[in-house]
Amino acid sequence: MRGRAEWRGARLRHQTSASLRPAPGSLSRQMSGRRVGFCLSEKKRRRMNLDAFAAFCAGHGVEVVEIDITRPLVHQGPFDVIVHKLSDVVVEAERDSQSQRVLADFQSYVSAHPATVLLDPLPAMTRLLDRFASYRIMGHLHRSLRADWCICSPPYLEIHSAGDLPSIHQALVTQGLSFPLICKTRVAHGSLSHEMSLIFGADGLADVRPPCVLQSFVNHGAVLHKVFVVGDQHFCVERPSLKNFPSGPCERKTIFFNSHQVSKPESNSHLTALDEQMPGLPPPSSEAVAALVRELRAQLGMALFGVDVIVDVHTHTLTAIDINIFPGYEGVPQFFSSLLSHIQSVSAGPRGADSPESTQTAGGPSAAEAGLEVPS
Repeated sequence: MRGRAEWRGARLRHQTSASLRPAPGSLSRQMSGRRVGFCLSEKKRRRMNLDAFAAFCAGHGVEVVEIDITRPLVHQGPFDVIVHKLSDVVVEAERDSQSQRVLADFQSYVSAHPATVLLDPLPAMTRLLDRFASYRIMGHLHRSLRADWCICSPPYLEIHSAGDLPSIHQALVTQGLSFPLICKTRVAHGSLSHEMSLIFGADGLADVRPPCVLQSFVNHGAVLHKVFVVGDQHFCVERPSLKNFPSGPCERKTIFFNSHQVSKPESNSHLTALDEQMPGLPPPSSEAVAALVRELRAQLGMALFGVDVIVDVHTHTLTAIDINIFPGYEGVPQFFSSLLSHIQSVSAGPRGADSPESTQTAGGPSAAEAGLEVPS
């Protein structure tokens, strides 16, 4: 049984990187004078410790500039690279005129400066704000990866509106879901996105609040593996997670919980304490995790994201259960050097190359090439 002390320092499992990488010294010389803009909320800025990262970059000849999104970007550039997490702005733009103006200015700047590399492309990031979209991506993993990797995602069901509720029982059977079920909000952003519930039987379906996603719960020995991706590198960190529950429907009342309170390194929740003694599960295969990351990078067109995976206690199948935009990278001491290395790799070409292809080196289309839409 895992206690609080064991999880206090989240354990870094492994890291992979490209076998062919330019020498750091040569990249530092190429990057001399480069400007990297960061567009982050104050909360994200503090969690990342942007001041420390700026000092780290300065030692490698890279200037980090904090972008003020309330001012026109054209007066703050030029930028060789822009690193952003505009999730707040994208979601608020659905109903707030100021956020709409901020987003329009950002898109206008990116469109007018195609040589600026965007980490990550806005359309790709916006797609992950919608769990319907990200779960569809995860649902196709078994089709695009080798069968012997044994990688999958649990069956899920999209609940669009209250009109779906009368037919929910039949839909669960049709889609192959089984109790218990995890219920998550459709929008994968903000504090409410961490409010989830565990539903044990038909009576508990009355607690469903659309729009949301229902996902079959997979017993995984109370261990979550958070895979943090930074370009062509990734890191796997263990975190506490929900304990095992009996399979099949029962009359137990719905459990409501906050995923942050369950799966943070310092978490000490009764929901993570196993009720039974069981042998430890093997860690995920490094080769399978690497294959999963490569496939998701190709499908998402992103470089800064995380994927939550678990290991099925019965089949030892690697199971992807969620994808996260520009996560916190807690427990990854190499984050600063890895991020700078990726910034260097995507902006190592000649300066001033006004080519649309240069924007796509980040792994996706420019923001101007696709409309933005998030679930309301």
